[in-house]
Amino acid sequence: MTKSDLVDAIAERAGITKRDAHAALDATLGAISDELAGGGGVTLTGFGTFKVSNRAARQGVNPRTGAPVAIAAARVPRFTAGSSLKTAVNTPVKA
Repeated sequence: MTKSDLVDAIAERAGITKRDAHAALDATLGAISDELAGGGGVTLTGFGTFKVSNRAARQGVNPRTGAPVAIAAARVPRFTAGSSLKTAVNTPVKA
């Protein structure tokens, strides 16, 4: 599913225009991104939690040369699925 497909699905389910659905999706993603950039987290009960984790510096290997490469520490986004999402994913689809 692409962003365009998601906008179409939101518009249909919410009974709003595609333009409004696109604006709502952009606003939602922007709010989540801003919160994560500030070091916070976002919990959507039943769906999941977005948070920021710290990844330690480590040694990697250049696959072409085999030379060691230093990989810097970084902050990375993480997502943990909630119980309702896990149930939905594991529920068999009726044919």
